[in-house]
Parts: sequence; C-alpha cells; structure tokens
Amino acid sequence: MYTGIIWSIFLLISGLVLIFTRMKHHDYNLTTNIVGILLILIAIIIFIFSFIRVVPAGTVGVVDLFGRVSDIERKSGLNFVNPFAKLEIMNIKTEEIKEIMNVPSKEGLSIDLDVSILYRLSPEKASDIYKTVGPDYRNIIIIPQFRSACRGVTVNYEAKALYTSSREEISHKIYEDLQGLLTERGIILEKVLLRAIRLPATVSYAIENKLKAEQEAEQMKFILLKEKKEAERKIIEAKGIAKAQEIINKTLTPAYLQHEAIKAQMMMANSPNHTTVYIPSGDNGIPLVRILEDGDSSKRK
Repeated sequence: MYTGIIWSIFLLISGLVLIFTRMKHHDYNLTTNIVGILLILIAIIIFIFSFIRVVPAGTVGVVDLFGRVSDIERKSGLNFVNPFAKLEIMNIKTEEIKEIMNVPSKEGLSIDLDVSILYRLSPEKASDIYKTVGPDYRNIIIIPQFRSACRGVTVNYEAKALYTSSREEISHKIYEDLQGLLTERGIILEKVLLRAIRLPATVSYAIENKLKAEQEAEQMKFILLKEKKEAERKIIEAKGIAKAQEIINKTLTPAYLQHEAIKAQMMMANSPNHTTVYIPSGDNGIPLVRILEDGDSSKRK
C-alpha cells in the first residue's frame, strides 16, 4: 500500500537532486532542468493517485489507519483514502458454506448430515466485524455456530423423521436458530439447504422395511375398501333387478300377454314369404304359431 508513496518520494528526491546538483557543474543545461522537473511532476502525480483506491463490485472497503478503523465503509468504485491507511476489502456477495457433519438423533444414533447455508455480510456491519472478529469471520463465527445449530436441532428428532416430510421442518428450525446467532453479528442468513442424510446401513434398512410395510398396509386397506364398495354396488344392483321384476310381474296379466301375442302373429302373417300355421293353445287362450318358409309349404303338399 506504500508503493506509490515510496515511488513518489524517490522520484521527487531524484528530480530535486538532478536540478540542484547539476546546476553546480559546468555542463548544466536546460535539458537537465526539464528532466528534473518531469521527475518532480511524475512524483506529484503518483502521490495524488496514491489517495485513490478502487473497491471492486460486490465488496466494501474498511479503512485501517495504524490500527484505527473507520466506522464509514467505502462502497464499490473509486474512493479517496489516506495513502498511509490499509484498505481491507470485504465481500458482501452471497456465499455458500457446505458441511458434511456427524450429528446425533433423538435415539442417540450418529447421522451424516450433508447441509449447506447461503449467507452474506451486511455492508453496514463490515467495520464492526473487522474490529471485533477480523477478516476471517467465516471460520471464527459462522462455521462453529452452523455446526452447533445443526446438532442442537437434530438431537430433538428421530432418525425416521429425517427420511420423511419432517426434513423441511428440521431445515426451518436450523434456519431460525442460526439466524438469531448470526444477525446480531452483522451476518445475513439467506437459506439453509438440507441436501442429503446418510444413516447407518442397518438403521436405514430397518426404516426402509418399516416404511414399505406401512405402504403395503395402506394398499391393503384400499383394496378392502374397494371390494366393500363393489359388494355394496352388487347388492344395490340385485335389489334393483328384483324390484324391476316385481313390477313387470304385476303388469303381465293374461289379457296383456294375449294382446301382445296376437299383435306379433299379425305382423308375421302379413309377410309374403311365410306361411302361418295356428296351433290351438292351452287354457291361457294364447294360440301357438309356427312360421313355415315357402319351400317347407311345398314339401308338405
């Protein structure tokens, strides 16, 4: 950070020496004077530019002048800063921390939890973080608190819950606990991502078998309910058929049957290609009819 100042002092001294020392020699001329003046001008320009610092996009600058930290953060772009001060660049963009940690469950099982968080530094708190923690706040504050929050939450849940819909609840609970710890330090927690959970092989196998048995039981309940509904449908259908037959039997009087038989016989008798033979009937008064084709009629003759 002192490179510009050192160069400006060096060039300034060189220009002044060149001008004043060469004036005592007999070969001094205007060219030597111009070179000395140029060196002095370059030294002045370098000294002025040493006040200008560039803060990259997505960062803020914290000014540290011999241990005294300014409370005003420098925003991205060009900033005028004391050339003797140190400008610490601190990232305020969203960052991610990925962790695969061993956490306990409510039953005392050890579970490998693959989880990550998204966070960013609050621009207004950069100076406070720098003064109280330092640039390595990620490893000093965030990671230890992150691990502690995860273990504090999973210990209240059974291993089975991590395999079911409770995963979202666990993720939300970690977010709430960790947010309270980080916000007061000037760190904004955006999201907690619960990516993968690895249980011991025997426990995982037992849980999968239990879930499979529960699914099969639910499926059997569905089949039994379906069969019950089908039986009820058949009973209703049988009752409907019986009721219909009862109604039909009440309307089938001998007179109605005789009328329908005569009507059918008259229709067949009007056919030109058939011979109608009437056969006396029994006591019900309905004649029996036999329809003969023309060939049959000729053979009979």
